Amino acid sequence: MTDESRSMNLRAPFWRALAALVVLAGAFALVLTQSAKLGLDLRGGTQIVLETQDSERVEADAESTDRALEVLRGRVDAIGVAEPTLTRSGERRIIIELPDLQDPAKAAEVIGATAQLNFHQVLGPADPAQPAPEGQLVLPDEDGVPTLLGPTQLDGDGVSDAAAVYDSQSNRWTVNVDFTGEGRSGWQSLVASACAVGPGVGRVGIVLDDKIISSPAVQPDLCASGGGSTTSITGSFTQETSQDLALLIKGGALPVPVETIEQRTVGATLGEAAIEASIEAAIIGIILTGLFIVLVYRLLGFLATLALASYALISFGLLLAIGATLTLPGLAGFVLAVGLAIDANVLVFERAREEYAEAKDKGLAPAVTSGFSKAWSAIIDSNVTTLIAAALLFYFASGPVKGFGVTLSIGVVASMISALVIARVLADFAVRRSVVKKRPAVSGIASHGALRRRLDERPPSLMRRSGTWLIVTLLVAVVSIGGIVIRGLDLGVEFTGGRLLEFSTTETVDVEDARSALADAGFPRAVVQESSSDGESENISVRVEQVTDAEAEEIREAVATVGGDATVERNEQLTASLGEELRNKALIAFAIAVAAQMIYLAWRFRWTYALSAQLSMASVVLTVIGIFAWWGKPIDGVFLAAVLSIIGLAVNDTIVIFDRIREHRSEDRDKPLRDVVNGAIVNTLPRTVNTGLGAIFILAALAFLGGDTLKDFAIALILGLSIGILSTIFTASALAILLEERFPDRPDAEKKVHDPYAHIESGKDLPPESGPPNPSGAVI
Repeated sequence: MTDESRSMNLRAPFWRALAALVVLAGAFALVLTQSAKLGLDLRGGTQIVLETQDSERVEADAESTDRALEVLRGRVDAIGVAEPTLTRSGERRIIIELPDLQDPAKAAEVIGATAQLNFHQVLGPADPAQPAPEGQLVLPDEDGVPTLLGPTQLDGDGVSDAAAVYDSQSNRWTVNVDFTGEGRSGWQSLVASACAVGPGVGRVGIVLDDKIISSPAVQPDLCASGGGSTTSITGSFTQETSQDLALLIKGGALPVPVETIEQRTVGATLGEAAIEASIEAAIIGIILTGLFIVLVYRLLGFLATLALASYALISFGLLLAIGATLTLPGLAGFVLAVGLAIDANVLVFERAREEYAEAKDKGLAPAVTSGFSKAWSAIIDSNVTTLIAAALLFYFASGPVKGFGVTLSIGVVASMISALVIARVLADFAVRRSVVKKRPAVSGIASHGALRRRLDERPPSLMRRSGTWLIVTLLVAVVSIGGIVIRGLDLGVEFTGGRLLEFSTTETVDVEDARSALADAGFPRAVVQESSSDGESENISVRVEQVTDAEAEEIREAVATVGGDATVERNEQLTASLGEELRNKALIAFAIAVAAQMIYLAWRFRWTYALSAQLSMASVVLTVIGIFAWWGKPIDGVFLAAVLSIIGLAVNDTIVIFDRIREHRSEDRDKPLRDVVNGAIVNTLPRTVNTGLGAIFILAALAFLGGDTLKDFAIALILGLSIGILSTIFTASALAILLEERFPDRPDAEKKVHDPYAHIESGKDLPPESGPPNPSGAVI
């Protein structure tokens, strides 16, 4: 080693420690100075009820209202409101619920604007006393002067993009507009008409919702260019008004006008008892996970637990920094991620144990350094594939799926900082202390665990019957599909729609009492909220799946048992909040994310491994859905969050095994593939088991102590985690063998199919130098 490289090795721990300190200090500052935005389920928010109106060209019916709802959803996403709820009520009403808004009145104004954008030629001043000729329009311009406009030559459908831009030369805000192919020809025709009047004289009128927002004169350079494909809207804009205008233009016009019927505040959909139970369960689960890791990895396990605390701090700080909205499923996923963040540390520690066993004379520090180095590729690959999926879900999806992409990205970034920077700083410092050097057993990596010792003594040959495992996988898939077809899916109100009932009562009703009364009456999944339109009187709002009139009366009677006489104030049918278009966007986002993951895995491994990983993941998701179908469990928004988490877990487990296969193949290209795969499974099995157990402690606590809201979420994840481990070992690996043997990367080489026990069955003696059979390839 040269002096320069030795110096760099000495400086690296210092820079890692400094980076860790800066990150922690920044996260701590964010936690102290900012407060979290809570979702509708935890805090409540603002409810806006809109009603669509007939226009000259379009009748307000269910179809046009659905189209308006999707435009409104885009606007809500654009103004930065996370985790909103939008549903159609009846044929013409749209209910929008927005969590934790600073200015709900402003949001209602922007959301409800019709945003009909039109471009006209300005024909000149108008006489207000004279009616406008047919096809023309008289409107006041920016200065209030009555102006005669020609027919509409271009509307908002011809706009492809709009952005608010600050013009440093004129010191004012403008809105830059880009036109589509058809819009570009319409714009150029309009400019030509205005230029015919005379450059600097002819004007273009830009009208938004029957109001002239800008009527600039066409300049000579614009006439010379023929109009181009862009324009700028100028006016007395502030930063806020220019951004609002760009949002409306880009989001598109509503197909029909909307009128705000009412605006009210709504309480949390979950009760305080459910929230407190979930928090207590999370704390107990994290403590159990920490104790388990300390028990297995001793000193380094304790330091990894400290790194977990830093992970929680960094994740929460990042959530605050981007203004993400926290919901209870999101918090549950956040708690789960805390447990799974230990995965990278477990991976490193298991590699360090292997390195120390091979070279004990070199000491603990080199083993830890080598453990981080050799685990690096698996950690990076698993996190990059997750980040790819998260980014694409955020970009292409909307609603809760889009929000999941945000929180997933934050968790991945925070876990990498925690595992690769903070945990490494602590581990490097600890193993270099003299007290630890003298007592290496204290470190937790000086000896293998009981499972590894058992595997080394009698390594199983799991891949001898790879075809059998694939047949079992197919049978499980058939049973799962049978459950979906025969029993059907019990879709929640988010997918099917339902009924909204609101009651006024003669006595003040505690929401918790109302929830209990409805559960006793046979409606345990009813969403109960406080609702107030005047800030004083509070009604009880109940949202349930599709019910009959008789069942609606049972709900009223249940509310009356705790509130005296209950009068129905609202009784409306609701469409699905996760409607068809939202579901389609989510499915498209999933498909693109899976395709992107396959491309990355094919680049890092081979297409055979990429396809095996994705098929294995699909089998896990299908099995969990099938179990819920046979069991009669609800498929709702909480289950959707669980499925998204399962997808990430299944792929990560598979990548860890495939990374070890890649390493073993590079060391010995002539070794039979089945032996290589079997050895990779055996080598990584302790990591797989320890990571799974660490997560299951948290999930079990949520399932048994977290209340009804999170029970099904935790059950789904426990199933997904357990089935995912089995699928990684028996499905993904078996598929990889099948595809690699069918499509080898060295087609000219003779395919080797190895039976590790052939010499025993034939009675042949082993060569003296070969040693006892070790079909797994495991090392001691």
